[in-house]
Amino acid sequence: MYPPSQGTPPPPPPPYSPPPAPTPPRRFRPPRDPLAVALANASLLNVGYLMLGRYRRAVATGIVTLVLLDVLAESGHSVWFELLVLVYWAALVANGWFLAGGRSAWAGWSGVGRVRGQFVVALAATLPVLLVLGLLRYNAATVGDALADARRDGDCAKARKAQRDIWFGDRVADSPLVAEAERTARVCRRLAAAGADFTTALSGGSTLALVRGFDGLAWVLRHEPGHGRMVEVVLDGFLRGLPAKDHCATVALTDWLRARHASHDMLDRSAAIVARTAPAALIACGDQLMSAKEWLAARVRYQDLLDRYPNFAQAAQAREGVRKATLAIELAQVTQLLKDSDDADDLDSGYCADPAKYSGAPAYGRGTNRAYFTGPGEYAGRLPGGWKTRDAAKASLVVCMGEKEMGQRVQTCPYVPEKGHWGVSNVTFRKIAVPVKVYELRTGKRVADKKVQIGGSSCPGRIEYESYLGEGPPPDEMYVDASTSDIRDAFESLVVR
Repeated sequence: MYPPSQGTPPPPPPPYSPPPAPTPPRRFRPPRDPLAVALANASLLNVGYLMLGRYRRAVATGIVTLVLLDVLAESGHSVWFELLVLVYWAALVANGWFLAGGRSAWAGWSGVGRVRGQFVVALAATLPVLLVLGLLRYNAATVGDALADARRDGDCAKARKAQRDIWFGDRVADSPLVAEAERTARVCRRLAAAGADFTTALSGGSTLALVRGFDGLAWVLRHEPGHGRMVEVVLDGFLRGLPAKDHCATVALTDWLRARHASHDMLDRSAAIVARTAPAALIACGDQLMSAKEWLAARVRYQDLLDRYPNFAQAAQAREGVRKATLAIELAQVTQLLKDSDDADDLDSGYCADPAKYSGAPAYGRGTNRAYFTGPGEYAGRLPGGWKTRDAAKASLVVCMGEKEMGQRVQTCPYVPEKGHWGVSNVTFRKIAVPVKVYELRTGKRVADKKVQIGGSSCPGRIEYESYLGEGPPPDEMYVDASTSDIRDAFESLVVR
């Protein structure tokens, strides 16, 4: 309590409050010229953002710029991708302009010295980039001209050289050029494959390789416009290779070209080479096959010429080729049938079962007609050499002989055995009957089917025979003993007219 004499107590002191903290001074940022900032950003180095102190934005846009340039350089895109990069570049310039205050800041700008300094920085960052870009564009244009010349000349080697001259700077400066170069490179690879297929076709007559080659050229014409001259060069190389060294390979290729459906483009030029090449190739191929004894194929080629080009200068030669090939085919068939008959020793096998003609055989007529004897050779071997031949090409007749049989009765004589107790035995001697079928070789027609009766001596004073256990009566019938003259007399009527 206060003493009473002091009166009313004084008011309490106000509570303590600390003095307000002093306001820190604001950092001074000199104003930036929007035009200088925009020009600095045009360098794609983000210098404008650095001038504004926008470091995070500078880093972010720098990363985007690097990605775009990397994709642009590595992939080789179209003009649309270049336009995308151009839009991005314009966005950087515009963004720098507006962040620096835009038109209002630029209109009120003063301080010529600072303006000159900022423009120096902007120009120092932008002009070298623009200069390098211009030089790169010029170099890319030079490469582009070389590629255009290569396509115009149809020279894939020149195109590949131009592509090898493209480097990273060209890819950045002119992305469509890279895309065009890669497109031409793909075309050249496909054309090289087509050329290899044509080489294979010309060397061996492979129509499969020929199909692949034409398919490759057609694909380029259909899907890669602007490369027609390159296609033409490859096609001309193939057409110059006709006729091929192998005549039958030429025929196979021209046959395919002749049957090829028109595509109404430059590939149809191949049709003209067929008319110039095919006729002579057909004749030469036929001769080649005749030399190789492929007579059936040779006749087909000769006949093809007569069917397709009847007025060709060598038509007469082709007709003669057909005749010779036909004779060779007939002779080969007859020779095989006669061989089958010789191996079988059977009257009804081989030629004798299925007679065939040989149009080149000597005519069957008056005089001696040489014959090819097939079947058991017991009697044919004793005939005169002028009557027979083993060369089917020289025979007029084919005489098929069967196994001998008992023929006409000649004489019956009694015989008394020297041993045993069998008594008198009568033995009948008969001619040797040989079944024969005679064919005129020139026509394959049968001219005789009978049994040749071979005579000979009978009833000799002593006969020899075999019996069961070495003893027994003689057989009831025996063959006469035929001499060479008897055999000749029997067969003479077959070969001599």
